[in-house]
Amino acid sequence: MPNYIKKKKTDKPKKRQASQSTLVKKLDKVFSQYIRLRDSDANGYCRCISCNRVHYWKDIQNGHYMSRRYLSTRFDEMNCNAQCVACNIFNQGNIQMYRQNLIKKIGEKNVDYLEYKAKGTIKRYSIFELQELIKYYSVLVKKLSEEKGIRI
Repeated sequence: MPNYIKKKKTDKPKKRQASQSTLVKKLDKVFSQYIRLRDSDANGYCRCISCNRVHYWKDIQNGHYMSRRYLSTRFDEMNCNAQCVACNIFNQGNIQMYRQNLIKKIGEKNVDYLEYKAKGTIKRYSIFELQELIKYYSVLVKKLSEEKGIRI
């Protein structure tokens, strides 16, 4: 048998590259942690953007003003805020109060921009972009958790 056909015993099998859907799930998780930590106080408590109730950062969700189905705003930090489960899930996002409070937070022009961006642009993330965003938000999560003394 020729040498070029023989496999070395030290050759490791190549790792399969993670699929796009797997990477989006990983990014969703770390991005959600980032948003909830960003919106939390020094003790780890967040105020729901819609109803203003206070919850511990692990008991609150990353609520999207424009639905997650719009990839162009899915990972936009202006589009995402801490939101309680009651508002986000059971009250379909409590969108009227979300919008009012988002205008107070980022201004009406930015809210209008998010609405346009979500419905007026199409975004497709490459594998590389998703991997880089995961790295970026992982670093931010670690930094925020250390700054606020919150265990993840």
